[in-house]
Amino acid sequence: MGYPTVRPRRLRRTETIRELVRETRLDPRKLVQPLFVCPGSGVVRAIASMPDCAQMSVDRVVEDCRGLSDLGLQNVILFGIPESKDPTGSGAVDDRGVVPEAVRAIKAALPGMLVWCDICLCEYTDHGHCGILKGETIDNDATLPRLTAMALACAKAGADVVAPSDMMDGRVAAIREALDAAAFESVAIMSYTAKYASSYYGPFREAAHSAPGFGDRRSHQMDARNRREAVLEASLDVEEGADILMVKPALAYLDVVAELRAAFPQPLAVYNVSGEYSMVKAAAARGWIDERAVVLENWHSFRRAGADIIITYHARQALAQGWL
Repeated sequence: MGYPTVRPRRLRRTETIRELVRETRLDPRKLVQPLFVCPGSGVVRAIASMPDCAQMSVDRVVEDCRGLSDLGLQNVILFGIPESKDPTGSGAVDDRGVVPEAVRAIKAALPGMLVWCDICLCEYTDHGHCGILKGETIDNDATLPRLTAMALACAKAGADVVAPSDMMDGRVAAIREALDAAAFESVAIMSYTAKYASSYYGPFREAAHSAPGFGDRRSHQMDARNRREAVLEASLDVEEGADILMVKPALAYLDVVAELRAAFPQPLAVYNVSGEYSMVKAAAARGWIDERAVVLENWHSFRRAGADIIITYHARQALAQGWL
């Protein structure tokens, strides 16, 4: 038997060669850091299930954003923990609520930072569901005006991107129409296009105080066993005016990421969610894995599948510790 003439190992021989032919690269400009905004002043409240993450008052969020900007990270997405909650999530549409206040403060301090706002009622309703209830069922169409008002409050405060995560039918069209009618046509929409009813969200629900008081979210979030449905959701979002599509969670749905990448030209994001983050943190704390290596491997898998943008709780740590 002769020696092989085709030897792929030739291009793996040294780091310089490997870097030359590397197919997938990470860029800190493609990372988005989630931040949790709470009432008060000087507040930094650790989130037990998400090490190195915290609920922060507006002043501390601005301080954190300065540090992120110094590290080269220019994208944050805000989630709000309101002063009080009620059945209709009225705090979500308050122009003086914690998220609009944070948007204004960040933009005043760091005009070049892109500020994204999550648009959903689950953090603002006393029942923890993502919309207006009719009995124990979410009323899709009654929820849309509340979501559009929330998006408008964020846009008026200076948000660059609004990101509806509620999974109500027609919400992208309703928000786009409202934004355009109010002369906010330049505000982009990133739709949580394929948001699955996932077991990976547990730590987030502690962080955002958003666990449902009864039942679950399977009536509106996607079934984890479905893939073709994600293409339908993406088609509708594009038709309704979404500028960026997103798949959530990331790791367990890379096939969906690849499917949407092949089918649509719009920028595609993934959300490296709280459960994925906390599992890595827990294993790293026990010395079972190399945290940096695992995080970068995960991120490369997102990029390899076709994601352009990565929303991740690890962004700050990765840049602060020189992982990229």
